[in-house]
Amino acid sequence: MQKGGSLIPTNGNAQTGSVLELLAGMQPAKLSAAVRAEVVAEVAAGIRSDPELPVEVLRSPSEADRQRAEARIGQLTALAIRRRGLSGVDYGEEQQLAAEIARRLLGLGFLDLLLPPARTDVAEIAIDPFGTLWLKRKGVREFEPYEVSLDLVEVDTVFANLLGAQLKAASEANPSVNAKLPRTRHNPGGGRIKYIHSVIAPGLGYPSINIRLFEPTPVRPEQLLEWGMLDEPTLDLLAQLVRGNRRGFICGGTASGKTTLLSMLCNFLPVKYRIVTIEDPQEIWIDNPHVVTLEARPAGAGSELKPYLLRDGVDDAMRLTPDYLVVGEVRDGLAGQALFRAMMSDHPGMSTFHAESPELAVERMALLLEADTNTRDRAARKMFVSAVDWLLQVGFDQDGCRRVFEMVEVGERLRDGEVHFRRLVQYEESGRWKHMARPERKRGYVAEVPEHWRDVMALDTAERERFRPVLERRRGFHMGASPG
Repeated sequence: MQKGGSLIPTNGNAQTGSVLELLAGMQPAKLSAAVRAEVVAEVAAGIRSDPELPVEVLRSPSEADRQRAEARIGQLTALAIRRRGLSGVDYGEEQQLAAEIARRLLGLGFLDLLLPPARTDVAEIAIDPFGTLWLKRKGVREFEPYEVSLDLVEVDTVFANLLGAQLKAASEANPSVNAKLPRTRHNPGGGRIKYIHSVIAPGLGYPSINIRLFEPTPVRPEQLLEWGMLDEPTLDLLAQLVRGNRRGFICGGTASGKTTLLSMLCNFLPVKYRIVTIEDPQEIWIDNPHVVTLEARPAGAGSELKPYLLRDGVDDAMRLTPDYLVVGEVRDGLAGQALFRAMMSDHPGMSTFHAESPELAVERMALLLEADTNTRDRAARKMFVSAVDWLLQVGFDQDGCRRVFEMVEVGERLRDGEVHFRRLVQYEESGRWKHMARPERKRGYVAEVPEHWRDVMALDTAERERFRPVLERRRGFHMGASPG
């Protein structure tokens, strides 16, 4: 019987045939956590057994491989849901589950939601042993908890895949692992990973992890001016010193912007220069055509693989005919001694170092040289003044903003056994700097350098156009493109 366009049951059973039940039955079915887990496991097993999608393809898929795998994951997800009699599941939820499975099998699981292109404001990602995920946003000094429920199995799977692709693994026998977050088309900067196995990080069974993301594009001078890290006259002075082959050290605390500043200053190096960078791990992106990077590595766990130290990289760089050396960070006396020997000869360069003032930089470097190379204190200080022309101090101001706090010129000789500095620039407050003196120290013959940083960069405009094919090839690598 039909009344008013509505269907009314004619069997008299008003309870089972009510309009409310009919409407309720039209609501899309929801997948429980248990069913979702079953579907994920079934689809994962189906993909891993597919001969057209071997493990090596899943770990490093090309764009075509990814599209083919995602299509197959979508098919298997739909089949797994229908097989359980859940034909009423909302299509959007089905697609969401397929995307989640694809992230786990082809990408970086939950990390894909925190990396570009999904997010571009994150500087560091951390997971503690209790399964809490922490984020440090760009320009912010502290970590903040990120509300998400991390699945331990997914965390283990994501990092097992990441480490496995680099022929590394964490275990009770090898609980501490250094690795890299690979460069991709969407995240060309990549990042570095520190993975600590739960066996030495007590908690709820989660590993302790830190991921520091690198800048996705070469750092331009305009960015640092926009951020208020320094002012234009200071940038002019730095451009002249770098272009003039003066040797420099950038000092500061953790995450104070040392490497960012180092990367930016490389913009002022002549485009014709053969530049050799020595890093641990590779982080600096210099947008010049002729750049060779040597990357340090630890000894292979349980193998005869020898370590390759920063010192080894500097020694090898000296035989590669470099015009300029860039050491990502001096962390020990061995690397410091190698770099100082290079810069005392005819090899200009720059590096970074952990210290809170120029005076502390000298003291700590002297201690490291004495501890690691048996260099006497006075000899260490002599090496410092012979190798380094200028030193830049960076850090956070009271508002948590990164600033250049001071710039000094290193005296050419010791005074009463101490290193002497001339203050060139001093930060005052509220984004204002006091310019106190001009550099006086000379280092060989250098052609006249323009006074303004934009004019320094403009010197190579024509050369950059000539080197365009080489530059494009290097940029393709940094953007995650396959070689060739």
